[in-house]
Amino acid sequence: MAKILLVSDARTVLDDLAAVVDDGDNEVVELRDGANVRAALQDDDFHLVIADSQVQNMGGFAICLDIKLEESGGRLDHVPVLILLDRRADVFLAKRATAEGWLVKPLDPTRIRAAVEALLDGETFHDESFRPVTVARH
Repeated sequence: MAKILLVSDARTVLDDLAAVVDDGDNEVVELRDGANVRAALQDDDFHLVIADSQVQNMGGFAICLDIKLEESGGRLDHVPVLILLDRRADVFLAKRATAEGWLVKPLDPTRIRAAVEALLDGETFHDESFRPVTVARH
């Protein structure tokens, strides 16, 4: 059983994620404020954080960076982070934040499930949706 922290200030995003992730095998905790993520991680053992890229006061990129800094300082155990991106161009920011995974909106249950399974298995998940097509020149 995995304990997963969902972070978004959008009720619809939380509902969509919970509908897929809370399958009876996982315990899901929701936060609507990014500034409270560190305290939640210090108080409880989570296996995964899923953070929306834009949350009122502290979005997914800042959440991820904060978690990674706390991990590197030995103040938090490792917790993989999956960031929900609003657009393909945000992949650059997810990479800079050293997120283990990202999904590009709009979300769908198949990709959510695949990302969660990969990150819980210690792998990465880099969503290729909406990636520009490369055209070979001859």
